[in-house]
Amino acid sequence: MAEISWFENVLESFTPTRAASLPATAIDTARFRRHRTIFISDTHLGTRGCKAEALADFLAHNECETLFLVGDIVDGWQLKRRWYWSEAQTRVVGEILRKVDGSTRVVFVPGNHDEFARDYAGRLFAGVEIVNEAIHETAQAKRLWVLHGDRFDGVIAYAKWLAHVGDWAYGMALRLNDLLFAMRRRLGLPYWSLSAFLKHKVKNAVEYISRFEEIVAREAEMRGVDGVVCGHIHHAEIRPIGGVLYLNDGDWVESCSALVEDAQGNMEILRWADPQQRHAARLSGPAAAVAARRAEAAIIPA
Repeated sequence: MAEISWFENVLESFTPTRAASLPATAIDTARFRRHRTIFISDTHLGTRGCKAEALADFLAHNECETLFLVGDIVDGWQLKRRWYWSEAQTRVVGEILRKVDGSTRVVFVPGNHDEFARDYAGRLFAGVEIVNEAIHETAQAKRLWVLHGDRFDGVIAYAKWLAHVGDWAYGMALRLNDLLFAMRRRLGLPYWSLSAFLKHKVKNAVEYISRFEEIVAREAEMRGVDGVVCGHIHHAEIRPIGGVLYLNDGDWVESCSALVEDAQGNMEILRWADPQQRHAARLSGPAAAVAARRAEAAIIPA
């Protein structure tokens, strides 16, 4: 009950008004990218590592019929230790509420960092549906199982205290990452994630990611679905595993990535890490066609 009371207090004191949810500046709607579905996860609002400015910008310039928030959206672990909330993070919530007001269906699938919300599964908060897992049907009538994925993490399941220690160490790595990014920006260099680089170079981390993906895909195949969408490991991916399509939408503390479905049911990972990538994603006309051809190899049918 303490978890529920804490969540209710946060909602009561934080949920912005509808007027505050409107964008502060006018947005050129002709430059929106329109998608059938957007999946984002691991935003970790409430932490200094959250790339909230990039996320608010992404949400402001990408519209959809359905938005899935696939867990670890609010970092309850961190907020219970020490309160932190920036203006940019408030803008993120405002953009989500703007989508609700614009008739976008918003579905929140809690993760381990916002597990307090799992007690509210089946309810609506500010127009946002809360569910523990969901089945999404693509435009190609493919059934995708949507969940955060922490239940398949042995550390979370059997040694939660170790997960908290790892979370602290990960947070320290992200702070170092932010310092490095600030230095690179002053030198005119693009965004680059030190923590992601180290994670992909360390053998044990690579093996952990591979095992996680295979376990999740195997469970999805046993459930008889066509694919699975998850988050949790902060590693964006689209690839077939066994008889199903494994999709991970990445995160907003390292890669600033999202998974999107277009009107034909094709799935693509968008990365919003630096201004050049954002500009390319907003292009229209002939320039957009060139950018689309360059990105074609990264688009995989659902």
